[in-house]
Amino acid sequence: MCKLLPDLPTLPVGSFSASLKNLFPATTLLVALSLTACDSKTATTGEARTAPSSEAAAALSTPEAAPTSGAAAVATDEANAAPAPDPSTIPAEKVNDVAAILARPQVPILCYHQIRDWTGRDSRSAKDDIVPIATFRAQIKMLADSGYHTILPDQLYAYLTTGAKLPSKPLMLTFDDTDLDQFTIARPELEKYGFKGVYFVMTVSLGRPHYMSKDQVKQLAAEGNQIGSHTWDHHRVTKYTEQDWVTQVDKSTKTLEELTGKKIKYFAYPYGLWNPAAFPELKKRGFVAAFSLSEKRDQTDPLYTVRRMIASGYWGPNALYKNMVLSF
Repeated sequence: MCKLLPDLPTLPVGSFSASLKNLFPATTLLVALSLTACDSKTATTGEARTAPSSEAAAALSTPEAAPTSGAAAVATDEANAAPAPDPSTIPAEKVNDVAAILARPQVPILCYHQIRDWTGRDSRSAKDDIVPIATFRAQIKMLADSGYHTILPDQLYAYLTTGAKLPSKPLMLTFDDTDLDQFTIARPELEKYGFKGVYFVMTVSLGRPHYMSKDQVKQLAAEGNQIGSHTWDHHRVTKYTEQDWVTQVDKSTKTLEELTGKKIKYFAYPYGLWNPAAFPELKKRGFVAAFSLSEKRDQTDPLYTVRRMIASGYWGPNALYKNMVLSF
């Protein structure tokens, strides 16, 4: 069985596993998931350190000894952070070339879906995408106590394209699919440490049971979090027709912009699946970057394949920390 670390659960296949159900018969699904876990390991570590730095090696052996600032210090730094420029205000001549973007160290970006306790109905693979409440709180506390500072996509864009300075130990926290527990559980936990999040909203779910309402999404935006597009109903971008771009992206983007009063500039691929044909479609719709999951970045358009790592429900804070260090 493929594992990222010998003493940790299989690397999460997360939402990607859901798409496999449409590709493989039930009798071969278990084999498919096993192969996907192997492939995901290769993709996740494809751009990671081939050998941990001395700092990373020390952190891996004694993660408890990671530099700490305490929640209060982190909250103060977050509140005093300088806002990033809007991407549209960055002159074209200031934007670096692809080689420079790819050469910059990647910022750790975590992806969360459901934050709730497991039930007897949850499959083993589903639990990768479902982080128990106590586990989530322990993970976020570890990030704060370890001195991480959350950044938002505009800051990431400025860093990647111009080399703009980021706070020490930058981190991005992203949430997909509009689940209600992202508002009721994640939001207050992030607020406790002065953290901000990026919420990729699937608009078909707005107002439905167990999902966020329009008012809740509007509140998240008003509180300084970033709202991004996750399509209308989670169809895979790799299969879009011309009409799908209208239904899945244009209409849902309009809904979010009317709801938040802000331009929607960032996109997350359903299941993390993308193809190069999507890049020009996203660009002409005003998206300046798009987020995938564990696959290696496109070597021509890395801004449209920004990597994220699913924060597994199986991982306690130490396991999350180790995997972050190895993956980014």
